Amino acid sequence: VQLQASGGGLVQAGGSLKLSCLASTSGRIFSSWIMGWFRQAPGKEREFVAAIRWGPGTTYYSDSVKGRFTISKDSGYNTMSLTMNSLKPEDTAVYYCGILRSTGLGWTTSKGYDYWGQGTQVTVSS
Repeated sequence: VQLQASGGGLVQAGGSLKLSCLASTSGRIFSSWIMGWFRQAPGKEREFVAAIRWGPGTTYYSDSVKGRFTISKDSGYNTMSLTMNSLKPEDTAVYYCGILRSTGLGWTTSKGYDYWGQGTQVTVSS
């Protein structure tokens, strides 16, 4: 599986951005798989942002983005999106999308994810 993230950019505080993650595979994305977004700011560890279970569309958000960000999927196009509203300067980071095939380590731990995209930069100015 190859993942390609896009949609990052520079936005003022309070603004919005929509990130997309396209999954390319010769097989299929299984309904039990989790697709998630993580972010990493300079000098910080990669942190969980949001995730969605591919089949039922169950979602989970970090407390820091709950109510501002919305994760969604388009199964027909193997695409996951992250709509980010009310952006804050502390949201500035490189955002990565990933796929988790087995939830043994949980949805929010980056170490459990099997595939990663290349990252897209989001910069929020104050």
